[in-house]
Amino acid sequence: MVRNGRVKLFANFLSALGVGLIAVGVLRPAFETGGDPRWILVWPLAGLALHGLALYTLGFMR
Repeated sequence: MVRNGRVKLFANFLSALGVGLIAVGVLRPAFETGGDPRWILVWPLAGLALHGLALYTLGFMR
């Protein structure tokens, strides 16, 4: 039971990091001028990867 709680907590942490990276990728270009347009794709993709890793981590629950 403790293990499941720790797995859920870690998955929640990864998901929150992913949402934060997606927000950076969406909001930063809206308020920044002259930035590199490649970063517009990198941050959200990294966020989606972390969110996917969080969903994968939930598979380790017993």
